Amino acid sequence: MRRAAIIGFAATLAALYLPSWRAVLGDFPAHMLRHMGLVAVAAPLLVLALPDLARRFGPPVVLGAFFEFVVVWLWHLPVLHGWAQTEGAGTLFEQVMFLAAGWAVWAGALSAREPLLGAGGLFLTSMHMTLLGAILILAPSDLYAEICGRAPDLSGQQLGGMLMLAIGTPIYILGGLALTRRTLLGGLT
Repeated sequence: MRRAAIIGFAATLAALYLPSWRAVLGDFPAHMLRHMGLVAVAAPLLVLALPDLARRFGPPVVLGAFFEFVVVWLWHLPVLHGWAQTEGAGTLFEQVMFLAAGWAVWAGALSAREPLLGAGGLFLTSMHMTLLGAILILAPSDLYAEICGRAPDLSGQQLGGMLMLAIGTPIYILGGLALTRRTLLGGLT
């Protein structure tokens, strides 16, 4: 299990950073794909690969979920998003923060003494990510074009929101359901 998780983590990072997703998807969708890959794929794989570290340094569920909420929403404010899109240091700092936020929510949830509490943290995370994805899809104009110094691309922003919904929402829900199952099966034995 640990070896598979480490291989999955490495493969995720390679898939996210080696190809030029910008050329295929456009600026905003490629950026969102990296966000989702870090918080919803790489982070849980890393937690599964390093369970002792996750138990030792994982925050309480509520704190991890709150930290992830703050990181995700702050980096989607136009000024921070613009910094991450236009400056190399901003991009690097944003990516590190997303991986840390993913680590916090998944380490807290998967290491919780009560799996149902971990499930609650993952369900709450899926809800706020769904809301942000919906805002990106339903916004009447490109929220970031001006601050990023590029032409408006509403369809790119909408695709980014759809990627958020298609990747983040189901992964967090499935993680929450797995923890709920663990609670229910634990109660049957």
